Amino acid sequence: MANYAARRAALMAQMLPGSVAIIATAPEVPRNSDCDYPYRHDSYFYYLSGFTEPHSALALVAASATAPARAILFCRPRNTEREIWDGFRHGPEAARVTFGVDAAFPIEELDLEMVRLLADAPALYYALGGSLDAQVKLWLQQVRQKARSGITAPAIAHDLSGLLDAMRLFKDSEEQALMRRAADISSAAHARAMRATRPGLHEYAVEAELLYEFRRNGAQFPAYSSIVAGGANACILHYSANNAVLNDGDLLLIDAGCELDGYASDITRTYPVNGRFSGPQQALYELVLAAQQAAFDVIRPGSAQSAIHEAAVQVLAQGMLDLHLLDRQQHGSVQDVIADKSYLPFYMHGTSHWLGMDVHDVGAYRNTSAAGKPWRALEAGMVLTVEPGIYVRPGPGVPEQFWHTGIRIEDDVLVTPQGHEIFSTAPRSIAEIEQLMSQD
Repeated sequence: MANYAARRAALMAQMLPGSVAIIATAPEVPRNSDCDYPYRHDSYFYYLSGFTEPHSALALVAASATAPARAILFCRPRNTEREIWDGFRHGPEAARVTFGVDAAFPIEELDLEMVRLLADAPALYYALGGSLDAQVKLWLQQVRQKARSGITAPAIAHDLSGLLDAMRLFKDSEEQALMRRAADISSAAHARAMRATRPGLHEYAVEAELLYEFRRNGAQFPAYSSIVAGGANACILHYSANNAVLNDGDLLLIDAGCELDGYASDITRTYPVNGRFSGPQQALYELVLAAQQAAFDVIRPGSAQSAIHEAAVQVLAQGMLDLHLLDRQQHGSVQDVIADKSYLPFYMHGTSHWLGMDVHDVGAYRNTSAAGKPWRALEAGMVLTVEPGIYVRPGPGVPEQFWHTGIRIEDDVLVTPQGHEIFSTAPRSIAEIEQLMSQD
């Protein structure tokens, strides 16, 4: 629990002395009348506590001139009958010892304790506009009712999310190890899917191979709903049906990653259903692969986050002209294509996003404290995706041999002091993919 304690200490060091922070975990969500969706904790709460049970909250009291800092956990009490049905509960006393907090109470005592903690606290930190708004209002009302006794309510409310976002953007060595392992599991799943794919299968049959590999290696969940998109379905960015038949001669785009101990992976591979790229498919694939390599090449401390997208777009725009997806007579030079955003019909999303406890992880992309809000510079410890693509739908002037082709290649990357490390290892080159798919 040392890492969680260190995070709590780092957060409280940024708070006003004697102030209070409160954060609750995610609620359980009913799926139907008899069961809930699989439970997944709130990322912020888990980041500070390591506690995965529902109906929990964490209060932090920053050190003051008269009292040390404290961490207080609220959780479900032990209940033999409910544990028979729903599973083990730590209960407050065991949770206090196991998770290294200073005190723990039943969750039913949250309102009472928060009113006591907020008395004379100079400030309250919580997720403004979040699930605790109504309770915070009641707590403050009750504290203000004690004014005749000389007790004051917090005069300032700060958004806790901003402080935690800045912390979560940088992954420590333990987080990096988890994300490296998550990428290993997901890479193995993509390789398994390649070996299993053949014409005539349904997309969901390949999805099953992914899910099997995730779970057999200890990952608790998919990090997001897997995209398994054959043929023209790959041109739908958030395709989710996964129920079409895979046809000989088509490509299959798979965007899938597991979540391991609260940390996500996010990998995309595109490969031929029959194991061999056609000439037009190879031309587009090599273009996207070159765009990804150009993006990799700029990832180092000091580079602007936007440089990743700019490097990929430069290569993709040139390729669109070379392959006659864009007419030079109409669209001009590469610089013209980029300036006019003429590439958007074929490449309409960004090239990179932060990755961590959430697939699209928290953290600012721009330096909002600087004039003009420039793109923030990359720093060691950041983890992000690199995912260029190209999506060709039928249209006037679009070469027919490229129609209904969607290609995306995505990998998970850590910024290191020397440059970068690519976590994901699934086959990426045409030679690697075709060699793997040719094996019996």
